[in-house]
Amino acid sequence: MDFKELQDFIKTIAKSGATEVKIETDNLKLTVKAPPRGKAAQALTETTLIQQYPMGAQLATMPPIHMAPSMQTTPPYTTNIAETDTKKEESNNYIQIKAPMVGTFYRKPSPDKSTYVSVGDEIEPGKIVCIIEAMKLFNEIEAEISGKIVKVLVDDATPVEFDQPLFLVDPN
Repeated sequence: MDFKELQDFIKTIAKSGATEVKIETDNLKLTVKAPPRGKAAQALTETTLIQQYPMGAQLATMPPIHMAPSMQTTPPYTTNIAETDTKKEESNNYIQIKAPMVGTFYRKPSPDKSTYVSVGDEIEPGKIVCIIEAMKLFNEIEAEISGKIVKVLVDDATPVEFDQPLFLVDPN
C-alpha cells in the first residue's frame, strides 16, 4: 500500500464516522483512531469528572475554626419556670379564635376604617372579628363565642395558616 492509497483510506474511514479501525496484514499493521462526531462527541466533551474525598480525611486536614470576639455566641435566654407556668395557666383559661382557612389576615374592613375588634372589646356569637382574604375573596370571620378580647395574636395584613390562633378571648 503506497502513501496515496493510505491517505485515501484514512479519509474514507474519517468520513464513515467510525472512531477506530484496526487492520492487520502480513506486511502492515494499521490502527486509525478519529475523534467522535455528533452526539457521541458531545457526550465525551460534556463529561464531568467528580472526585470525592472521604469526609473523615477532609475534616482531618482542615484547620480548626476560631471565632472572632465579635462573633461569639451569647448563652440562650433562660426564663423563670414559675413565670412560664403562670403564663400557661393564664392562657389555659382563654379560648382561641382560630383561622378557618389559609389566607391574609386583616383587622379592618378597609385601610381607612377602624378595626373590627381591639383588646378589651366584648364580643358575642355572630360578631365579625376580622377578615381573611383567600384567592381575592374577602371572608368575614365571625366569633362563635362570647367574651372579652385579651390578645390579638396576628399582625394586620399578614398571612395565616389553617387553624392558626388569631385572638385570645376571656369567656368570663
